[in-house]
Amino acid sequence: MPSEGDSIICNDMATLADPTPDFATLPEMAGDVFTAPLTRPAHVGEDWLEPKQTDYTAEDHAVWNDLFARQMEILPGRAASAFMAGLEKLDLGRGGVPEFGKLSEELGALTGWSVVPVPMLIPDHVFFWHLANRRFPAGNFIRTRETFDYIQEPDVFHDVFGHVPMLTDPVYADYMQEYGRAGWKAMRYNRLKALGALYWYTVEFGLILEGGKDLRAYGAGILSGPTEARFAVEAQSPNRIMLNVDRVMRTDYVISDLQPTYFVIESFEDLYRQTVERDFDRLYRNLPAGFTYANSAVIDVDNVLHRGTQEYHLRGGRGSGARPV
Repeated sequence: MPSEGDSIICNDMATLADPTPDFATLPEMAGDVFTAPLTRPAHVGEDWLEPKQTDYTAEDHAVWNDLFARQMEILPGRAASAFMAGLEKLDLGRGGVPEFGKLSEELGALTGWSVVPVPMLIPDHVFFWHLANRRFPAGNFIRTRETFDYIQEPDVFHDVFGHVPMLTDPVYADYMQEYGRAGWKAMRYNRLKALGALYWYTVEFGLILEGGKDLRAYGAGILSGPTEARFAVEAQSPNRIMLNVDRVMRTDYVISDLQPTYFVIESFEDLYRQTVERDFDRLYRNLPAGFTYANSAVIDVDNVLHRGTQEYHLRGGRGSGARPV
C-alpha cells in the first residue's frame, strides 16, 4: 500500500493501457474507429487547445463566486474527504474564475498535473492524449445566469471546481492518467462506449465508502450540482452498488438527468487496482458492441448497498418535474 503522497504507478501495471505508445505525440485516428463527430474550430490546432484562457467579465467571476458559495453550503458531509482537501489545497474559493497558469503551478507541485483551456467538448483521442500527459482539459467558458442551475456542455465551473480538486490526490491522479492511456486500447477494439461508461460511473458520478461506512461523492457531475449532491448520497430512488468494472462497462447511463444507479468504491487504491490491473484485452474481446444492462438494473452479481425505489425515474424524472426523492 502506498503511503500518503506517494504515487502508485508501477511499470508492470499496464494492462488497462497500451504499454507501447510513448504518448509524446497525438495519435492518428484509424478510419474504422467509431467516435462522435466534432468540428474543430478554426482558431485551435490539432490538440484543440485554446491560445489562452478567456478574459472573463466581472459578471463571469460573479457567477463563479455564486456557484462556489452554493456548493459549499451543500458539500460538507456529502463530498469525499479528498475533494474537500483538494479545494483547500488549491484555494478555489479565493474569488473569481481561477487563472489556469497559477492553478497549474499549484497542482503541478502536488501531483504533476496541469489545467489547459479547450473551447468545447473535444474528440476522444485528443482527450485521452491530454490525460495521458497529465493535462486536464477544461472548458474555456462559464455558464450564464439563465443556465445557472443546469448546463448541458461542461463549463469551467464543472471542469475546474468539479474535477480539479480530486487531482490533488496522488492515487486518483494516477488513475486519471492511466485512464487516458487506456483510450488507445479501447479505440483499437472499438469499445469507446464501454470505456466511457467507466468514466461516467467513476470520474463523473462515483461514490466512495469512507471508513467502510460513510458514503461520500467524488464524481465531478455530483460535486458541481446542488441537486445531485443530495440525491446521490441520500435519496431513496437510486441504486448504490459496489463497483465491478466488468459490470459497469456493460451498463448504459443517462446524460441529461439524475442517475438511477451509482457505483461505490472502497478507496481510490481499490479503484486503481480494479482498473489498471484488469486484463482489458480479454474484456474487450468479450464485450458486445452495445450495452447489456439498463441504467436502473440490479443483477445477481451485484454487491448492493442500497436497492433504490426508482420513484424519481418512474414518475418521469426531470422532464416531468418529479421530486428527486
